Amino acid sequence: MSLTGKSAAGTGHVGTLTPDQTAALKKLWAAIYEIQEKGTVTIVPEPVPETLAPAPVAASTGWGGGWFGSAPAAPVEPVVEPPLTLTLEEIGLTPQELHAALWDNVLCDSPDSLVLRFLRARKWHVGNGLTMILKAFKWRQEQHVEDVKTLGDDELEKEYPKFKDQLEMGKFYVHGVDKQGQPVVYLNVGLHRPADQEYRTLERLTLYLMETGRLLIQPPVETVALVFDLSQFGLSNMDYNLVKFLVQCFEAYYPESLGAIMVHRSPFVFWGVWKIIEPWLDPVVASKIRFTSTDAELLELIPAEHLPTTYEGGKDKFVYQYLPPVEGENDRMKDTATRAKFQAEWDALAQQFEAKTWAWIVSKDGEKDTLGKDRADIVRQLRTQYFKLQPYIRARNQFNRKDATGHSVLQDDGTAIWSYQN
Repeated sequence: MSLTGKSAAGTGHVGTLTPDQTAALKKLWAAIYEIQEKGTVTIVPEPVPETLAPAPVAASTGWGGGWFGSAPAAPVEPVVEPPLTLTLEEIGLTPQELHAALWDNVLCDSPDSLVLRFLRARKWHVGNGLTMILKAFKWRQEQHVEDVKTLGDDELEKEYPKFKDQLEMGKFYVHGVDKQGQPVVYLNVGLHRPADQEYRTLERLTLYLMETGRLLIQPPVETVALVFDLSQFGLSNMDYNLVKFLVQCFEAYYPESLGAIMVHRSPFVFWGVWKIIEPWLDPVVASKIRFTSTDAELLELIPAEHLPTTYEGGKDKFVYQYLPPVEGENDRMKDTATRAKFQAEWDALAQQFEAKTWAWIVSKDGEKDTLGKDRADIVRQLRTQYFKLQPYIRARNQFNRKDATGHSVLQDDGTAIWSYQN
């Protein structure tokens, strides 16, 4: 991605697709509709053209070529996908569950952006991309991911002991954006002790962070940056189970969500740990990692005005403070009449998008431009409608709450406005 947050042509993002990438996207949408209607689909094997080769790592990462080099990706030979038949029964989903999972997962994003994440992650193999999507949807169902959206912080605390403790201590926090417009997640690993809380609480916290973080990403940006602060790290902080879960989430269930990873000020003892972790990582994820030893290196990613003064060279006097729930903040979730009205409007737009998408799939060349514009217009309406609906279906989080100055990061229209204290 460029410094403007816009992807370069051919990198596989909305608005940058090559003809071959567009054809793959159409084929995947067609497969989703067919398996939803019939319960089964067979992906016809086709050669994968060289134009569908994965973009160079530098083009798909948030930090660009200056960090990992701008050499082109290794040549990819044409691949023939084997015939693949999938059924919803073998995945464990009904057609209704598939449809609900798709739109629950879209949220305020472009539906194309969601589908393209899985296509890019599977190097444009349509069958593999569909398999990945279906398995991710089933996982979300099994993990009850919707709970982290519908339950408030206090309710999550009752269900998952010490959930709020994790938020209050600043073990992790999201603050500001980097030079690419990516929200920056800071993880203070030295504050973590695996035995201090139940593991299931940590899993739920991870999903909470994933789903909350999605709201902070502002189009056309699609990724976040992570800063793993290991300055106070010791072996007592190491949690292999949690690391495995994080890796699994980013690689299998939230693909193409990581733009950059900074492993910061790792002590000597960490290198033995790294030898264990490194083989778990997908090469694409591993390519986005940079080890840094000085705070000054953070400034290559994050503007000084956005970097907290806890790091040398940072000018932002920000100090993390958890904003607790406010009494009555979720009262609108009880207003079933208004929720039903906004939900019906959202559902109508979703149906329009599906109808236009099917017309786009079977369209002739002369119709493409009009249908593409129609679909893009519906996507904009879907985003607007989602934020009208959101207070009635989703609990407030700390980014919705106002701080001592009366400022909240997330606005009613979904815009994220960060406050920097320079």
